[in-house]
Amino acid sequence: MSRRALFKFQLYVAGDAPNSVQAVANLAAFCRDHLADRHEIEIIDVFREPKRALAEGILMTPTLVALTPPPVRKVVGTLSHAPTVLLALGLVAGAA
Repeated sequence: MSRRALFKFQLYVAGDAPNSVQAVANLAAFCRDHLADRHEIEIIDVFREPKRALAEGILMTPTLVALTPPPVRKVVGTLSHAPTVLLALGLVAGAA
């Protein structure tokens, strides 16, 4: 994957629930530290857009959907463990 690939994220949250607030902060810090100037984040509140969340198959919050680069990936949770997020997004190779 190109080192300069643009990452487009959708983060589904449940209003200002503590886990959602933490996920927003963690994603912002993650992007600042690992994807500076090559990311876009859309925050989607499932309380305001429940039909959209259901249409996308979002059943838990917080859920991060990485739209680009392909393949689409989903990560559920507060995103507090950066090594796991890096692995889930395909930014580091997994252990064999």
